[in-house]
Amino acid sequence: MAKKNFHAMAPREYVVISAAMALFAGGGILLVTRDIMMSVIVAASVFVVVILVLAMLILAMTPNETPEGQRDKPTTGND
Repeated sequence: MAKKNFHAMAPREYVVISAAMALFAGGGILLVTRDIMMSVIVAASVFVVVILVLAMLILAMTPNETPEGQRDKPTTGND
């Protein structure tokens, strides 16, 4: 098994980051508008968007596996 060159956080850390950003956004909306339903909608939307963005960034950051033919030295006839 190949050693990975990046540090991936645990899934709960992504949820905690997303929840913190959602609470911040929802709290800001609640302080400005005093409308609880709008605050809940904004917080839920921010939670979902941040989770999706983090997931896309993690997928973009994951290194590709080395193709099978390139694992051996070029002198073995696999080049």
